Amino acid sequence: MSAGTIHDEISRYALRFLGVGSSQAVELGSPSAVLERDGRPLLMIDCGGEALTAYLAHYSGLPPAIFITHTHFDHIGGMERLFFRSYFDPELRGQLRLFVPASVVPWLQGRVADYPGVLAEGGVNYWDAFQLVPCNRGFWWQGLWFEIFPTRHHQPGTSYGLALTGSFVFSGDTRPIPELLEQRPGQELVCHDCGLVGNPSHTGIDDIEREYSIDLRQRLLLYHYGSAADGESLRQRGYRVATAGAAFALRSPVEDHLPLPLSQSSTEQGSHE
Repeated sequence: MSAGTIHDEISRYALRFLGVGSSQAVELGSPSAVLERDGRPLLMIDCGGEALTAYLAHYSGLPPAIFITHTHFDHIGGMERLFFRSYFDPELRGQLRLFVPASVVPWLQGRVADYPGVLAEGGVNYWDAFQLVPCNRGFWWQGLWFEIFPTRHHQPGTSYGLALTGSFVFSGDTRPIPELLEQRPGQELVCHDCGLVGNPSHTGIDDIEREYSIDLRQRLLLYHYGSAADGESLRQRGYRVATAGAAFALRSPVEDHLPLPLSQSSTEQGSHE
């Protein structure tokens, strides 16, 4: 397969939104999505309280893996309940993978995992329920390479987005990041944090129209807005807007887009010396 080839016309992949609201818009659900392959869940993005409830209702079981963008509670509020569901099921204990950016791990440890006595009986660590996989550039899961990238949300190094090359980008909570998104492949669906009015931590529609090219704006799918009325206002401006429960077909990922292993890089450098 040549570089950049999409292997089929009808994709096996879809992105289903569990919730699309800002932290105050609980009626819209916690902002979260699930990557599906052949109709089955492959990876959940974030685990707010309402998102976990929506996941369990739709899929009738726990996710096989979760990526955490950052540790505000509308994105991790379901993590304590997730621990109990996973730990007390012998078939699931230690199986669910948590992919967490390395710089976010200490925040997740402090906000969730460090609570003294995760079980009243003692003898159990929070992480016993999961497989924690810290990552920097990205991670492998089910034969696919997922890229992670920093976003602009509160303090640097605390919030990240996710991309599957050729298929989709999920911004997570962020201010505009044109320096990252404008260089992405043109066929990707770009799911972007956007409300009617921006603030120092989130993107507003005026930011979208000021910072991003027309080509990129045509690929946007907006979520993380403040109310159903706000979503309708964004829609009336000509944008696609996600709603809780909606699934969006994706282009198939570029399966031959692989990161250069460090060992290979070192070997090639040595061969030229």
